[in-house]
Amino acid sequence: MELILKYFPNLTEDQINKFKLLETLYQDWNLKINVVSRKDIDELYLRHVLHSLGIAKVMQFKDGSKIMDVGTGGGFPGIPLAILYPECSFHLVDSIAKKLKVVNEVVDGLGLTNVKTTHTRVEEIDDTYDFIVSRAVAAMPTFVHWIKGKIAKEQRHDFKNGILYLKGGDLAEELKDYKTATIYNLTDYYTEDFFETKKVVHLPIKYKG
Repeated sequence: MELILKYFPNLTEDQINKFKLLETLYQDWNLKINVVSRKDIDELYLRHVLHSLGIAKVMQFKDGSKIMDVGTGGGFPGIPLAILYPECSFHLVDSIAKKLKVVNEVVDGLGLTNVKTTHTRVEEIDDTYDFIVSRAVAAMPTFVHWIKGKIAKEQRHDFKNGILYLKGGDLAEELKDYKTATIYNLTDYYTEDFFETKKVVHLPIKYKG
């Protein structure tokens, strides 16, 4: 928890309490349904929570924004971002039901009212969002295909609507066809070794009505 406060010192008391409660909820539920590896659960704040919040270091969501988290797994990056941005609405989507059971229990346990979940493939979602976030669930070309037609027309941020993707490693080959993509190294924001190869990719996506 000190790690979160180190980089996000202006949290409200409610946000601090929710972030503190995260570990207890995940440790409890992970014993019943394994969604986070043993090693990762011991370093939940570093490997999952702080990593998810890397998106918030790159850009800040304005109140009223709609964000979809595709392939949310155990609820990352969606749940930490939903705690940080209580005035934004988050839609967490995954095709694996048991993972969403844990997500739903954590959301209920935290009392988050700005999160909804859907058990489906993202292609089946019929809605539009300011941003679509994810943690490396597929190569970018596949991901772009999945979220086709799901970007909102109205722009409310300096960043153009589109994808905010948490990825690691060398992305040159994967992004070579995406000239508008911008890569942000998380080492510019965090000092921990874990983030040495971690990045946030912003890819603007044009609205197609």
